This record gives sequence, C-alpha cells and structure tokens, in this order.
Amino acid sequence: MTREHDRQFLGTPAGDAAYREAVERARELALDAANSEKPFSGAEPAAIRDALPEDVLPESGVGLDAALDEVAEDVLAHTVNVSHPRTAAHLHTPPSVPGLAAETLVAATNQSLDSYDQSGAATVVEQRLVESLLDLYDLPESGDGVVTSGGTQSNFQALLLARDRHLAEAFDHDVQKSGLPPAASDLRVLCSAEAHFTTEQSAHHLGLGHDAVVTVDTDENHRMDVDALDAAIDRLEADGKSVFAVVGTAGTTDFGAVDPLDAVAERAAAAGAWFHVDAAFGGALALTEDADRLAGVERADSVSADFHKLFFQPISAGALLLGDAADFAHAARNDDYLNPADSALPNLVSKSTQTTRRFDALKPYLAFRALGRDGLGGLVDAVRQTANRAATLLDAADDFTLLAEPSINTVLFRYDPGALSDDALDELNTATREALFRDGRAVLARTEVGGVEALKLTLMNPRTTLDDVADVLDLVREVGRDIAVDLEAATTT
Repeated sequence: MTREHDRQFLGTPAGDAAYREAVERARELALDAANSEKPFSGAEPAAIRDALPEDVLPESGVGLDAALDEVAEDVLAHTVNVSHPRTAAHLHTPPSVPGLAAETLVAATNQSLDSYDQSGAATVVEQRLVESLLDLYDLPESGDGVVTSGGTQSNFQALLLARDRHLAEAFDHDVQKSGLPPAASDLRVLCSAEAHFTTEQSAHHLGLGHDAVVTVDTDENHRMDVDALDAAIDRLEADGKSVFAVVGTAGTTDFGAVDPLDAVAERAAAAGAWFHVDAAFGGALALTEDADRLAGVERADSVSADFHKLFFQPISAGALLLGDAADFAHAARNDDYLNPADSALPNLVSKSTQTTRRFDALKPYLAFRALGRDGLGGLVDAVRQTANRAATLLDAADDFTLLAEPSINTVLFRYDPGALSDDALDELNTATREALFRDGRAVLARTEVGGVEALKLTLMNPRTTLDDVADVLDLVREVGRDIAVDLEAATTT
C-alpha cells in the first residue's frame, strides 16, 4: 500500500519509481541545455524575472512535471552554457562526465561530512582523497586536509589558522577563547600585486582589515618579485609590524602566472611567517609535464586547490591542505552531540569552517579513479595547447594586439581596427564584449592590462578548437567594426 508521502522520498517502490522518472527528465533537460546553439540566450535580468512565477511558494504545488517544464523554459533556456566552445570568460569549467555521475550520487545519498555517524564511508573517502593530494603536491606525511567549497573558503581558512598560530606562538594568546588582542593591529600578510582578491577579503573577515594586506610588486612575467618581497619584509619589520603570513600564487587570475614558490617559501621561513600557496587555478599543473613550475609548494604550511577549475569538476569542490595536521587544532572545537573529545571515530567537523558539509570529495575521487593522472593531465594540456595556438593566431592578425603570452590557459588581447585613440579603444573593447554577451553568441571576459581595457579568453573547455577561437575573433571583428564606426563618427563631430 502506497502511503501519502512515499513518492517524495527514496526507499519505497513508489519513491524509487518517481526518482527514476524525475532524474530521466532532468537528464534530458540538462542535455538540451548543454547542446544549445549559442552560449547564452542574451536575456536581460528583468525579462528573466518577469517570466518566473510571481508566487514561488503557492498554496498548492503545480506538480513536479509542470515545475520542471517551467524550469526548462524559464531558467535553463537562459543559463550560460559552460559546455559551449564559445564560452570562454572565466575559470568556469564544463563539468566532466565522472563529476556529473558523482554529483548524482552525492545528492541522492545526501551524506554530511561533519560526523562519521552522518557519513560513514564518505568520511573515509575524503581522508583518502586528501592523502592523494598530499602526495600530488609532495607535502609531508605529517600533513592533512579538508574538502572545501573552493579557493575562497580555503584561502580564508588558511589565513585564519595562520593568524591564530602566530598569535598563540608569539603572544601566548588564544584567539578562539579571547578574541583579537591589541597586537593584532600590527599583523601583516604579504602577497603579490596580482594575487586573488580573497586575500584582502579574508583579512577583512578575520577582523584585520584590508590595510593588513601588503602587496608586493611583480616582475615582467607577473610573478612576485623576490627582491621586492625582501624589501617589504625589511620595511615592515623596521616599522614594528608582524608578518604572520606570506601568500604565493600558483596561477594568477588574468595571467596564470606562478610565483617563484621556492624562493617565496625561503623568505617566509626566514621571517617566521606561515607560507600559504593559492593553487586554486594553477594547482592542476601538477598533473602535467610542467609540474616543476610548482617547485616549492611542498614547503607550504597550507595549499588551496580547486577541483571546479582545471580538475573539471562540477561546482563546488576544493580543498585546503596543511603541511602539519596539528595546525587544524588552532580553530578546532568539540561538541558532545557531534564530535565529543573522547570519540575514536573520525569526525571531520573539527577541520572545517562548515558544519553540515556535502560529500563533494566524491567528485574528484571518482574522476581520479576513472581518468588517472594521465587522463586529467591530458585535459589540462588540451586547453593549454589551444591557448598557445590562439595566442599565435592573435599575434599574426593586423587588427588584434596580443597583450601577454599565455602562462596556462588565459589569452589577453585587444581589438584594434586602427584610427581610434586609446580611450576610444578602451570603449570599443568594452562595448564589443558587452554586445556579444547581450546577443549570446560569445561569452568573453574583460580585464585591465597596463592601464588599458583588455579582452580575455579563458579556455577551460578541452573540446574548444582553434577554429572555435577563430570564430570568436571573427565575431569580435563583426560586432567591433560597427561600434568602431560609431565611435569614430562621434569623435569627428
């Protein structure tokens, strides 16, 4: 006999049948979205909002079939197709099939990684994944880690642990118990001028403020200048400031630059500072023949890795790795109902800034097992090769300026049909990108390079070919020429 609520949950014949039907329908909708003609519909936010039901929570529901019909027409039709070869704006990957399969299992099993009695094998899988990552980055056997939502959370937690360890060792002060001491106003963290904004954001969230972050100049390859780092450390020490952390970047957002991690590690150690490596972008280089570009990462106190970038996993999935597992203790706590101090079971809540936490470890775990280092490394090499070929194509064109050689898979360039001032060219490139996004034919990014507006291809899709890149450039020309005519006319009237 079918009970009233059986169809809403797994574990009964009625619920299992409803799940199969719903997942099959969702699968078809996902495939339709992934095979859209254009990367984006071009719909404006107001139009999307107007199309959505006015009452999201009606008195009586419309039923799952009707709700899925609404989602297909009003939502999926206007999402950005990250699997489209002309989607090339951000570090936003098309999800691989192993990751999608894992995501299905993650949702259906609904494990929570805060305690072993809510996760069982999921906890052990995360531990084994962490062990494989420690090996990938040659971190010490004393290391440990935790799966996070991505680089933002990993970078924040790394600096939290760095701050608390420093204050405990230098001032015998327990931040967890007593909050920030007066000495916290003199704490400083150093990073490159090209470092991700989450270093400053983390300083804000940690109660230190943006002023606690001191940026270091970069060299001609956009890597942290070690001489400038030395000078910054000397200057801060002379001013009575306390450098508690140095952040090295393995893959800057725009240029993909990798700081000289070994040299930065040496300076951090000499200053008695925590050495954090933000490898959210470039960490996947460890899978390639260019793994030596990460030399020095093994000396890090902490490393951020992102699986939803060049490990090609669905959002969200990242990890924070520590060189010494004992450092997790600086922010750990025990609660009798969840992870009592006398429990012999592995309760991972003490390692995370989250309590309830998804089984996101399964996504990289399944991909690692299915594809191996060679398979994943081949995907990374594919996008890097396309980026290099795209740069060659741009460099040979009369109406484009290549602004930097690719370091990983980002290509920075500028459309310049001639006869326009620098200011007009800035306006042209900005307007061209916006126009392409509005009509949905290509999704590019913008940034600033050397004080000028630049366009950016972030080639995250191993399926994207040089022909696809050429098509994007032709679209830039097609749209840009008309905008350039208008700009030129405006300057002559």
